[in-house]
Amino acid sequence: MMDQLPLSLRWPRQQRFEHFAPGANAAALALLQRAAREDDAPWVVLAGPASSGKTHLLVAACQAASEAGRSAQYLPLAGLRGPREAAIRGVAGSALIALDDLQAIAGDRAAEHALFDLYNRCRAEGATLLFAADAPPAQLALTLPDLRSRLGACTLAPLKPLDDAERRAVLRARAAARGIELDDAVLDWLFARHARDLGALTALLDRLDSASLAAQRRITVPFLRELLAREG
Repeated sequence: MMDQLPLSLRWPRQQRFEHFAPGANAAALALLQRAAREDDAPWVVLAGPASSGKTHLLVAACQAASEAGRSAQYLPLAGLRGPREAAIRGVAGSALIALDDLQAIAGDRAAEHALFDLYNRCRAEGATLLFAADAPPAQLALTLPDLRSRLGACTLAPLKPLDDAERRAVLRARAAARGIELDDAVLDWLFARHARDLGALTALLDRLDSASLAAQRRITVPFLRELLAREG
């Protein structure tokens, strides 16, 4: 897997704005939609726990920017195999740059300085920067005061994960769009025994769809047990 997604990337279809279930995060969605398409949109820091939709929104913004004719790059700071400083300094020349997992560079002075320089370069070039972290910049263990100050000047967009009722509704709707009926017993079983984040549940739905078509069977609790036992 590449550390940095290339400009020619076909962004994952499931991580687009139209597939984002906002719940309480409608304001953050609107900010990212604007940032994807407008050169003068505010820079945004998405802050929220795991499974709150940070990566989905960053990737969706890159896809929407590309669709609008703007070059875009996405850099997952937590998933880099090499030095983070080099990766950050290698990001350049795009109209929109999205940096995920900002907390991963906290305490790495070389990477922090690289991000500070990137911030200033993007301001000078008129590019748009988007960030995501598990907490607001003021709560990250950043050692470079000037970087903390720059990040604090961005628009903060807190994110909240969907609650169980919202996740159930989204999963049921996505299943219905495929012609699959998920009854309450199936959903109860899934939410009691499977990872509850929407990404994992949607990936499971993909597998269920294929397996049920191959077996010519409805998706029931016994069918779920059999499938997950085989996968386990």
